[in-house]
Parts: sequence; structure tokens; C-alpha cells
Amino acid sequence: MSTRRALVAAERVIVALDVPDMAGLVAFLDRLEGQPRFYKVGLELFVAEGARAVESVQKRGGKVFLDLKLHDIPETVARAVASAASLGTELLTVHACGGFEMMRRAVEVAKGKPGILGVTVLTSLSEEDLHADGIASTMREAVVRRAKLAEKAGVAGIVCSPQEVADVRAASNTLALVVPGVRPAGAALGDQKRVATPSSAIAAGADYLVVGRPVRDAQNPAAAFAALVGEVETALATK
Repeated sequence: MSTRRALVAAERVIVALDVPDMAGLVAFLDRLEGQPRFYKVGLELFVAEGARAVESVQKRGGKVFLDLKLHDIPETVARAVASAASLGTELLTVHACGGFEMMRRAVEVAKGKPGILGVTVLTSLSEEDLHADGIASTMREAVVRRAKLAEKAGVAGIVCSPQEVADVRAASNTLALVVPGVRPAGAALGDQKRVATPSSAIAAGADYLVVGRPVRDAQNPAAAFAALVGEVETALATK
């Protein structure tokens, strides 16, 4: 991730494999026709299939972002990171709200592979949700605060919504910014509350975009992915 700014557009779009089992995974990968280079394996698929899901993607030449959002005491998270590292994944998420020591231990155990990402605030949450949980700051203040803590702990990058990208980038020029909640213009938002288009996220400073339903639910997922890459290419050319 140290060469993140040299990434080509196709490497910046991570396709979320939000399917329930191996049958769904194989069918989805077939429909993508090998175009994506980076895939996200999340809780649903990993709980159902475990290492088999990761290996299935890797056998097709894909890189894996393992999105488990680990959040536990430092020792438990450190052991989980050690297990995840044995799978050869590129990226792994932990919750930044788990604290400095938890993130530091995750980074220490990972030794750079996988790269540890600190999840700041889920894109399904609004500022009102933060206030209901007793957090008085604005969403942007909360995200930047957690990003700075994650950076201090040595993480490779953080996960934030498109709406906080510019603020986090202003606070850090070294963190890789992995951004879910990306929706092409006119696409349904689903349960996401803080979203933006691919081009606006890239223009604000995002390094990687995580896209799920707009690709998975498209009539032609390969074509939908290609259109996203085209939008990212345009955005990069105008930066």
C-alpha cells in the first residue's frame, strides 16, 4: 500500500463478494469474467465458507480484502490476525473504536501482510446515531479522531465514508483511504446513509473504492464493473 498513488483504476475498485455461500461465489465470479483484480470477502461469506472462499478468489488470480471488522480485547484480536495472516490476504479490517493497543497489536502481528485497516464509523450510521450513543462531536470530527488514533497505532489505512475522505486526507497524507458507500449516480442507496459517486470519492482523495450491490445486482456485473473503472479513470485524469 506504500505505492497506492501509482495504482491503476482497475486496482482501485474492490468488488464486495456479498453472497451467502460457495455456489453464489462461483456464480458471481463467473459473471465478473475475471475483470476485477481486488475482491472483498466479508462476514456473511467468511462465516459460511471460511478459508475456502478466500482460496477460491486467489485461485482465479484475485487479491483478497478480508473485511471482518475485528473488535475484541488486544490478545484475542492479535490471535485472530495471526490466523488471518496465514490465508495470504492483502488487507484485513479491525474497528478503530477498539482502541490504540488493540490496533497496535494487530499491526505488530500482521507484520505488513495483511495490511491492517482501521474502520472509523460504519457507513450505515448517521450523526444522529453517534449522538444517541453519547458521542457529542460531528461525524467528521469523530472519523478524523479515530483515523489519527489508527495512524498512531501504525495501521496501513482506514475505512471511512466518501463524505469524510477530504477531511481525513487533510489530516494525513500517508494513510490509504478505503471507501465503501460508493454508488453510481441514480443507484439505490440500500442501508447506506453516507454515500457519494465514484468520481467524487476519488477527487476527494480516496485510494480504493469498495462497491457491492451496484455490481452484484447488475444485469451484467462485468459491464457494471467496467463502467465504474471508466469513471475512476476519468476522475484520476482530472486530479
